[in-house]
Amino acid sequence: MGEIRVGVCSWTDKELLSSGWYPQGGSSSEARLRYYTTRFPVVEVDATYYSLPSTRNSVLWSERSPDGFRFDVKAFSLLTGHPTRPGALPHDLRSALARRRGRPEADQGLLDEVWNRFSGALEPLRQAERLGTLLFQFPPQLAPDKSAVSLLRRCRERTAGWPVAVEFRHPDWWRDEHYATTSGLLAELEMAAVAVDTAQGLPTSVPPVTPVTSTRLAVVRFHGRNPAWGTGSKEERFRHGYTPGELSSWIPAVHAMADRAHEVHVLFNNCCGDAAVRAAETMSLLLGRQDPLGGDDARDG
Repeated sequence: MGEIRVGVCSWTDKELLSSGWYPQGGSSSEARLRYYTTRFPVVEVDATYYSLPSTRNSVLWSERSPDGFRFDVKAFSLLTGHPTRPGALPHDLRSALARRRGRPEADQGLLDEVWNRFSGALEPLRQAERLGTLLFQFPPQLAPDKSAVSLLRRCRERTAGWPVAVEFRHPDWWRDEHYATTSGLLAELEMAAVAVDTAQGLPTSVPPVTPVTSTRLAVVRFHGRNPAWGTGSKEERFRHGYTPGELSSWIPAVHAMADRAHEVHVLFNNCCGDAAVRAAETMSLLLGRQDPLGGDDARDG
């Protein structure tokens, strides 16, 4: 069975910092990360979605985390087709984005340059063997059609040699009529599929399926089950405290994923107060995790 690693989507979320979860006296960036790594073996970096990462941060993350720890890094918004403010780019690239008036996909040169800077900044993290995967979360407007498939292929060409996981926000990708095609495409491109837990019964609800399209990695992201998902404010969308019963229902699926992949990353994105870390702690107990860096689980002991 592959290793199951449980963590949260950001160790620096403002709600988490103000929740009291971190010990008093450890308010520096270094202290917080070092503490987090004693509790969980994986974390998602979501700041890289909003702005390009820096080489310095990659070096610091590597130095401040133990061997075996994993950082799953979210792809910059421009690389996934999300709206991106020119101010989120370095000064020398802002005019190129502004000229496109919100259609950066038409400028492959700009996208290539953004990718080169994004990947270059993360190279120290990869060299230190801390990089779990790059997470490409595509927008809800990306429906399964020929143009979307072409976009995925171009994305894979650009990221050749890098580990990539894909989360679709348009529910049709994982509905019955598209499931096999979507799974086959991601497997062909050697991209790991991301399973999600969200509120069901909404027009935007992604089916809670658990495809495994890579033997290297499978990912599950828990977004919470607030019915405001897809419509409300960020706080409303992600406000949810998972119960042990809700989490227990996922245990067989997570174990089944671990039977097919070397690692499974279970990440909590219900970022309201300390709800994500509390859910991650509960999930770790339910899975029988003992070692914060993965290790063997209690069932094997």
